[in-house]
Amino acid sequence: MPEPAIFQQALAGEPLDFNGEDFQIINQTVQRTQELLKKFNHIDQTPEQRRATLSQVVGYSVPESAEINAPVHSDFGPHIFIKDNVYVNQGVMFVDLGGIYLDEGALIGPGAMLITVNHLEDPAQRRNVQARAVHINRNAWIGASAMILPGVTVGENAIVGAGSVVTKDVPANMVVVGSPARVLRRVKGTSQE
Repeated sequence: MPEPAIFQQALAGEPLDFNGEDFQIINQTVQRTQELLKKFNHIDQTPEQRRATLSQVVGYSVPESAEINAPVHSDFGPHIFIKDNVYVNQGVMFVDLGGIYLDEGALIGPGAMLITVNHLEDPAQRRNVQARAVHINRNAWIGASAMILPGVTVGENAIVGAGSVVTKDVPANMVVVGSPARVLRRVKGTSQE
């Protein structure tokens, strides 16, 4: 079954009318996700039960090699895309309406926030939202309590320092730190090409 048109519009980065009739589909999805995440975050869930519950949230079978630790939080759910060998530590927040793509081997530190949604600047349109995808590329590492803002791509093997606020793309093989994040140096063990 294809996704509702408003979901596709969100992934395409189109502005969404918060008061529009079709926005109710998003609200219904949010409610479903919250119920499933309560189950996922319950202390008595086994890893297999958690993977099954998370698979219900995202709408596909989460890879067995991925480790997603509870608690995890999301304000939407179906637009989190997890590849093999992804590791997500505790307390991570996914604001995923615009699509969060965790490539193979990506590491997400505790308390990190990956945010794809922004409100429009015009005060008359402020309740409306516009989403832009976040990409965490292969083997990238997002440090504890870092914040990745809408539209950002973190390049392959890159490291985002703990507590950093990332407002623009991070080049592959680079370490970024600060708020706003800036390049500190090259990742050790990566060659310059």
